[in-house]
Amino acid sequence: MPISAKTRAGIAALAIAAAALPAIGQDRPESLLPPGFGDNQPTPTPRATGNGPASLLPPSVAASPGQPGAIVQPLPTDTPSPTPSATPTPTPMDAKALADYELPPFARRSLALVGPGGVDGGLPADAFGRADGRYLEGLMRSLDAPLPSRWMSILLRRTLASQLRTPRNVNGADFAAERAWLLLRMGESVAARAVAQSVDTGNASRKLLEVAMNTSLATGDPGGLCPLADRGRQATGERGWVMAQAMCAGLSGNATAAKSLMAQARRRRVAEGVDLRLAQKVSGAGPGGGQAVTIEWSPADTLTVWRFGLASATGVAIPAEMFATTGSQVRYWQALSPSVGDADRLPYAEAAAGQGVLSNAALVDLFGAIDEGDDVPAAASAAASDLRVAYVGGDTDARIGAIRQLWGEAAATPYARLVLTARAAARLPVGEGLEDADRLVASMLSAGLDRSAARWRGRVTQGGDAWAMIALADPDRGGRLTYNAVAGYGGTGDAALKQRLFFAGLAGLGRLTPEDAQRAAEALEVPVGASNAWTQALDRAVMAREPGTVVLLCAVGLQTPAWRGVPPATLYRITAALTAVGLDGYARMIAAEAIARA
Repeated sequence: MPISAKTRAGIAALAIAAAALPAIGQDRPESLLPPGFGDNQPTPTPRATGNGPASLLPPSVAASPGQPGAIVQPLPTDTPSPTPSATPTPTPMDAKALADYELPPFARRSLALVGPGGVDGGLPADAFGRADGRYLEGLMRSLDAPLPSRWMSILLRRTLASQLRTPRNVNGADFAAERAWLLLRMGESVAARAVAQSVDTGNASRKLLEVAMNTSLATGDPGGLCPLADRGRQATGERGWVMAQAMCAGLSGNATAAKSLMAQARRRRVAEGVDLRLAQKVSGAGPGGGQAVTIEWSPADTLTVWRFGLASATGVAIPAEMFATTGSQVRYWQALSPSVGDADRLPYAEAAAGQGVLSNAALVDLFGAIDEGDDVPAAASAAASDLRVAYVGGDTDARIGAIRQLWGEAAATPYARLVLTARAAARLPVGEGLEDADRLVASMLSAGLDRSAARWRGRVTQGGDAWAMIALADPDRGGRLTYNAVAGYGGTGDAALKQRLFFAGLAGLGRLTPEDAQRAAEALEVPVGASNAWTQALDRAVMAREPGTVVLLCAVGLQTPAWRGVPPATLYRITAALTAVGLDGYARMIAAEAIARA
């Protein structure tokens, strides 16, 4: 599988660092392990000067500036970024903004603590500690999403959507905008909107206004633009806000003003073609709108955030070929859209579940709705029926057969099908269907059912994939494995790569002694002690006890389209760092996922 320039650069950096290590096989080799191995407390290194993460990544990852609120902005894979933060300190509101503030003083939210809060598995408010906000914004802006790991994506979403203290040297609204923009690029449109809306309208910065337009459109919610429309037009002058004023007039029931504003926009060529007609359709949906608008997609040849959002809001079907002009994140937005029918949403939902945007429960609920619905495609109906049998079939053989059918050759997204069957697999009697143990265990762990998977510990074949995943994921495992356990593992597929990933995961989780880890590192040629700018930054974040910074840096380390592109030494560093800051549950799931998907 081809790998990206970012991956090649990352591998090259690791290779350069590894070249400085002593050759394997010398009489008395120096340790390949990093300082402090075994206690998950890396030795601190001198803090680098400078405020940004430029030294961590090759120049190619720098995102180009863009205007995400503009009607014509397309959404290719390399989604443009919003305007970078211009001011390092909060900017006070002027007198007019204070006068226009609608909330009473007791209801106003501070920019010192921003985020929707109440996130399951979220991080504490001080997750970024004393980290410089400009540095954190640079890390977020440099991230190429979506990530190859479902569990890393879940952890990153929960981190970004937590209620967090604004780091030093950045404006709280700007920092929220950067978080929301990364969530959008990950496909997490609902979480992105929640973060953007956690800032009061009166505190919205220019960058937040740009991102807020994108979050409202990505969720098919043009009404979300209305509280910001006047402020957005005044602050940015972008065409999107001009059209938003006209749409919001219609949505509020002021049909006369809406028609007048639309006519002005048409004369001034603010928008035309499908962009104008979609806006007219939204405006006409309000009370007294009274105008029927027919949408003709031709000659439009790209799907922009404007077209996606307004079409989703008005129930206009988007031609399937238009999605080929976008990044995969737009398909995840589609999976989260309530305006799309269940059967039409299914292929997008499966892809989103494989990425971590949808949970096992949400995907099962969607199949349940399809099972109860009428006039659904035969393939979707058959899969829903198989899932029902997998959960509540009359006997174990029928349930196992249904699970196998769901995993069958026709599945377009095989890992998503493992997510779908996770709880059905957990309901099977331990040891039933042992010939499928590797996929049954991988299925359970895809949804975090670690103790359900651990029940199979004594029944699976030692040295196989299921055994390795349980050894990594078991939360109650006592003691450590030996070098012989690593040497005896032979996974299916690329056995050599899986063995190296297995070692890296065990070492990062502290499940090998230093002596056995040193021996395995030499035998498998995994330079877990290699040092570069990224590992040094990760060590500093661990020593500073900054779990939020650690999560961002771990995500930076996964800049590759698939698990096969992740160097084992990188997996070691990620699992070790997450374990050290108390995120060991995620570290275990990431390590097991590497075995399941490599």
